Amino acid sequence: MAADVDKTTAGDHEDRATPSNRRARSRFKQLSSLFIIAAVPFIGFCIKYYQDTQLVKRHEEGLKALGADGLFFFSSLDTDHDLYLSPEEFKPIAEKLTGVAPPPEFEEEIPHDPNGETLTLHAKMQPLLLESMTKSRDGFLGVSHSSLSGLRSWKRPAVPSSTFYASQFKVFLPPSSKSALGDTWWIVPSELNIFTGYLPNNRYHPPTPRGKEVLIHSLLSMFHPRPFVKSRFAPQGVVACIRAASDFYYDIVFRIHAEFQLNDVPNFPFWFTPGQFAGNIILSQDASHIREFHLYVPNDKTLNVDMEWLYGASESSNMEVDIGYLPQMELKAAGPSTPSVIYDEQGNVIDSRGEGGSGRTLRETVLESSPVLALLNQSFISSWSLVKELEDLQGDKKNLDLSEKARLHLEMYTFPVEMMVALPNGTVVHHINANNFLDQTSMKPEEEEGPALSFSGGFEDPSTSTYIRFLQEGLEKARPYLES
Repeated sequence: MAADVDKTTAGDHEDRATPSNRRARSRFKQLSSLFIIAAVPFIGFCIKYYQDTQLVKRHEEGLKALGADGLFFFSSLDTDHDLYLSPEEFKPIAEKLTGVAPPPEFEEEIPHDPNGETLTLHAKMQPLLLESMTKSRDGFLGVSHSSLSGLRSWKRPAVPSSTFYASQFKVFLPPSSKSALGDTWWIVPSELNIFTGYLPNNRYHPPTPRGKEVLIHSLLSMFHPRPFVKSRFAPQGVVACIRAASDFYYDIVFRIHAEFQLNDVPNFPFWFTPGQFAGNIILSQDASHIREFHLYVPNDKTLNVDMEWLYGASESSNMEVDIGYLPQMELKAAGPSTPSVIYDEQGNVIDSRGEGGSGRTLRETVLESSPVLALLNQSFISSWSLVKELEDLQGDKKNLDLSEKARLHLEMYTFPVEMMVALPNGTVVHHINANNFLDQTSMKPEEEEGPALSFSGGFEDPSTSTYIRFLQEGLEKARPYLES
């Protein structure tokens, strides 16, 4: 028996020891895992504590170096609140100091069709009635002049007229799931809730608009250069509803809650918040054509604007609040959207909007000027002729008089548009190509070569003064013919 026992192999001992070793290794792994699990939050806490400590230290250093007011202005630019200014955060100051703004890099969700129709909008505004404000009852006692500087100086729209691509208004179309009358949807959804709270007050420059915000921002920028598409408090966003529909059109009503920042550094922020922007748009279901567009601040109530302005250099500083009445703030389409390119029966382009001059360019600029129209009505018979029409007249052997006049005009014509001053017999006494005209009006006075076309005449718009000079020179060149 003893011999049998003694014959137990070393392998048998190892096998009998294996379960115990395994349990020991398992316990070690568990303890190690628990230690790592416990260490990760601790390390995270240490990192967070270090970052917070550094942030507090930088805040104290900033307060010491800049003072409360200076730190306030610094914080208004420091959008990520790390107490460092990145090049992107410093950009508003650079633009203000240099006067040069780089082209905006808007992230547009829906591309527009550059060859599609265009829509011209006109902005109208009557400034807020200061006497409607509660503070006016005691003569704005205790209200600093700098606080209201932005409000007092805002008398008219920043951009009285602007042209958009019709396809840009695709943002107003309903989503595929919304097609019935009365359906509503968010164009720019509200991002405020009980957890997010409200957006900060100590800001001067709106964030870069994204996606569907781009068009809304562009529209509101016609009133003032600093619109905030997303207001600080609820209600926030843009909502729309289908009011009517046909096989081709949607009639959509919409409501916008946005606000403007009227003050700039060194004055403290002044927030101007209309009760709402209401509006409607009638557009084709593919947004290729806009029939009507109207956006406005309702003025049927005695008070329709909320105003708030800060008196200190921190988010918790004292804030004054008042309300007032804005008689008018609206955008309205000059008419339905119009084609960018017009073709004749043969498919030839007879008018287009491009880099060069066109009939549309002239009609929407100098030929809308009151001084130009007055001179034309006084001394000219003003008309338009298409090249195709002149070519047809030139080939008309039954009317040799008109044929000769058409020939004289065609000899002077250069693509795309030629402006001419002609005598009743068809003799062209003065002419200039639209591209050359636009090149000259884009030049600064000191860059001009010779006295051909001057910017003098007392008109602020170079195009208007240059076109008037062109007409006056035409009259002078025609005088010898008329006197003989």
